[in-house]
Amino acid sequence: VLTDNRMSLDTMLEEIRHNKDFTEKIIREITVNTTELFRDPVVWQALKSKVLMRFHEYSSFNIWHAGCSTGQEVYSFCILLNEMGLLNKARIYATDINSEVLDMAKKGVYKYKFNVNYLENFDKVIRENPAHPDQLLDIPYEKYFHIDKERDTIQMNDFLLQKPIFRKHDLVRQENIFYVKFDIIFCRNVIIYFNYDLQNKVFNLFSDNLFQGGSLVLGVHETILGPLSNNFNKHDQFYFRK
Repeated sequence: VLTDNRMSLDTMLEEIRHNKDFTEKIIREITVNTTELFRDPVVWQALKSKVLMRFHEYSSFNIWHAGCSTGQEVYSFCILLNEMGLLNKARIYATDINSEVLDMAKKGVYKYKFNVNYLENFDKVIRENPAHPDQLLDIPYEKYFHIDKERDTIQMNDFLLQKPIFRKHDLVRQENIFYVKFDIIFCRNVIIYFNYDLQNKVFNLFSDNLFQGGSLVLGVHETILGPLSNNFNKHDQFYFRK
């Protein structure tokens, strides 16, 4: 980044302090924005069978996607909840530090050729029948998104676009901006890029804003280390607030 902008570190830090547009540019350059539909299907299958079933008894529940990037996981969760008859009960919030990817998430339009292989994830989570894995349920993609191969797009349907509330948010510097507690916090493949101290700062934020028994979902290569791990019981890839 220093080389690309032809700056010394001191000059860049000074510019960041005084130039909001430059700060946004640097955020876009250094943040990693990799996500996909139903990433790691095994996690979604476990979420469906081990976490979400209890919400049938709830009148409402809150979900926070922290570090949502371009939004594919947000819409994946909406799709899963809809198939389980839970979408109307859910209040879904999604945040990222990068304004550009948030704009993409709000539009819900993705490259077809880039995402076509991820449709297999949809099949594994939404279409497969656990009792008969070789048989796919008749759930058409069109129920949730429109595929236009000529324009190379996958467009999420309007009822999905209307569900999440997207906001810009800095996990390290800001507190909970929604002023609600959460039943589920999704933060997958984000904290892996933070050092130990920043990770614990974020985990403390999550711990303070989860209901007792609420679930924190991390990436498959992420874990909670140190004293904050005592705030959670871990089962599979899920951390349940004590």
